[in-house]
Amino acid sequence: MTGKVSIIGGGHVGISAAFTMLLKNTIRELVLFDRDTERMRGEQLEFQHSLTFLGTAKITAAESYRDFKNSDVIVFTAGRAQLPGESRLNLVKSNLEVIKQILPQAIKYSPDSVIIMVTNPVDILTYQASQLLKLAKGKIFGSGTSLDSARFRFHLSEFLGINPKNIHAYVLGEHGDSSFPTISHADIGGQPLATMKDFSSKKIQEAFLKTKNAASTIISAKGSTYYAIGVVINQLVDAVLRDTKRVYPISVPLTGQYGYHDVSISVPCVIGKNGVEKILEVPLSEEEKKLMDKSVKILKEIII
Repeated sequence: MTGKVSIIGGGHVGISAAFTMLLKNTIRELVLFDRDTERMRGEQLEFQHSLTFLGTAKITAAESYRDFKNSDVIVFTAGRAQLPGESRLNLVKSNLEVIKQILPQAIKYSPDSVIIMVTNPVDILTYQASQLLKLAKGKIFGSGTSLDSARFRFHLSEFLGINPKNIHAYVLGEHGDSSFPTISHADIGGQPLATMKDFSSKKIQEAFLKTKNAASTIISAKGSTYYAIGVVINQLVDAVLRDTKRVYPISVPLTGQYGYHDVSISVPCVIGKNGVEKILEVPLSEEEKKLMDKSVKILKEIII
């Protein structure tokens, strides 16, 4: 791989992801694509001015779809952002139109790229994009509940007094209101979370409620969320470029896994140079399976 990443969408999320990649020296070449090409030239120049203190990277403000040529990864962040008090599901129609206009043209010039969908509602749009593009299995996935899981681990760490990196607990399902925590197989250092000294169902629900309300809390306070998802995007890109085989809860089209078809939803997946290289079917409790069923039902009702 050449380390070339193209970001579609130059809003807060796309630019935060780009800057994170530069800070972490994840990439060798960066393409910024947005309908506001003049602003992308401004972002390009400011990023270039930081390279004296960072790694070496070629940065391009795209003039046409030809600039996507030979991208290892294309990150899609374009579209209308979520408004205060608005459900992510309300964004479907407007953002689906953006996908139809842009992604087929991008793939035309870079057919072997791994596509990472970030635009909300990410589960719906990941599924629709997979149907539209007809890429090889695993080549397209969404950021899904990776950020939800990170938020949940942080809020668990607050009362457990343990570094969130060492808390293995996923939030799965829809990246939205029907997401749910998987406590049945969560652990810390191999010890089941449910057997930890400070564990209580009330504390778990409090941590998850903070997780569930995080986006709306941040949006109400500052208009939108972008730093944390920018870090998540960098992690996913790095997993592809370095073929790390790390496991992330991401939104992926299911073809029978967990008993579901024709839907994209977040489950733990192994990420490597080919995108999603394996979907892990972790055992869910009876209650968790019901919650997953609920997420799938909600998403299937919205799929256009």
